[in-house]
Amino acid sequence: MSRVNTVLGAIPAEELGIVAIHEHVGYGMPGSELDTRWWKTPEERYAETVPKLRQFHEYGGGTFVDVTGICNGRDVDYYKSLSAKTGVHIVACTGFVGGDTALAFFARASVDYLAQHFTHEITVGIGDTGSKAGVIKVGVSRGGRMTDLDKRIYRAAARAALRTGVPILTHLAIDAENAIAIFAEEGLPLDRVLFGHVDDGVNADKTRDVWIAEQGGRIGFDTFGYETELPDPPFWARPRKERLDHFLRFIGGEGRLRQVLASADANCSPLGWPGVKGHTVNYIFEDLIPDLRDAGLDEDTIRTVFVDNPADFLTIRR
Repeated sequence: MSRVNTVLGAIPAEELGIVAIHEHVGYGMPGSELDTRWWKTPEERYAETVPKLRQFHEYGGGTFVDVTGICNGRDVDYYKSLSAKTGVHIVACTGFVGGDTALAFFARASVDYLAQHFTHEITVGIGDTGSKAGVIKVGVSRGGRMTDLDKRIYRAAARAALRTGVPILTHLAIDAENAIAIFAEEGLPLDRVLFGHVDDGVNADKTRDVWIAEQGGRIGFDTFGYETELPDPPFWARPRKERLDHFLRFIGGEGRLRQVLASADANCSPLGWPGVKGHTVNYIFEDLIPDLRDAGLDEDTIRTVFVDNPADFLTIRR
């Protein structure tokens, strides 16, 4: 039977339902917990997050994949509480958003050490929570090219993925040539890698999404909702129609529908920064799926993107 690690235990992939594949319960940079301006009590974070997850569940959402990563506010006991309270399956990750978010202890670590650490969090558990990670997060540091540390993290992630069977999800799909070369050297099939954020407003024109798909990688259109039409759009925003048209063009290519996943990259309760007002995970139900229907996509296609493809991707494959 296909299985997926959630914070409350492994479940059959068939029970995931509609999946938000790239989201955050609460994301912040290392040290944000010391910033008195944006610091929040646990009660305040709870009050911000629970209504969003309850709404997600009421809309029909089944699984929320938190890809916050080590050092960026990952709190697995908190995720367990949220999952039990809202009925939403939550998948936690191991790994890092990027090498530039790894604290010095990890930044000095060897590939073998990092691979062992990721493997432990997947097979034994994260800290003393008893919860096992269901996906490995990796990323490209600021600057647009992988640093030596990024490359070590990618290589360690590939080794852990091969040992454990869980997939890898990337933060940004730029510098994909280096990433794909590392995965090839380690013998990791690219269908176990989701190259994320191909649609963001900063890097979309630098991302070789079709080429990555041709190599066998999965493609994440996962910044839906970060629109220039927002009252105070972030620097990575993009016009709504432009992003939607990009997505529709991509899935129109022969065979590419089975390689694509979509999400909103929302931050339920931002840590150390104000976040983006007017944007939540529920953009998927309130705007994106209606837009896809208006564009002529049928229900089978929508199910492929939000149910079938995520279930196949998240399934543990040793």
